[in-house]
Amino acid sequence: ASLLTAIDLPELIVKTEDDYEALALELATNKPLLTSITEKLAKNKMTTPLFDTETYTQNLEKAFEKAYAHYYRDMSPEDILF
Repeated sequence: ASLLTAIDLPELIVKTEDDYEALALELATNKPLLTSITEKLAKNKMTTPLFDTETYTQNLEKAFEKAYAHYYRDMSPEDILF
């Protein structure tokens, strides 16, 4: 559910196996709905942080540098958010 929320596809989030099966059947038999979901996914891949690997990698590298700086200076560990 967190990945679907991150890519702005909450309509694909289900709570039970029965709901999952019903959604799969609906997508398999409703071509306009499937097309709509597919187009939304393609658009959101270009505009959501989930697929922005370059920025994610840069932020992760900064977090690693901060963690190493703490280690090198013999500082206490702390949470690093990125």
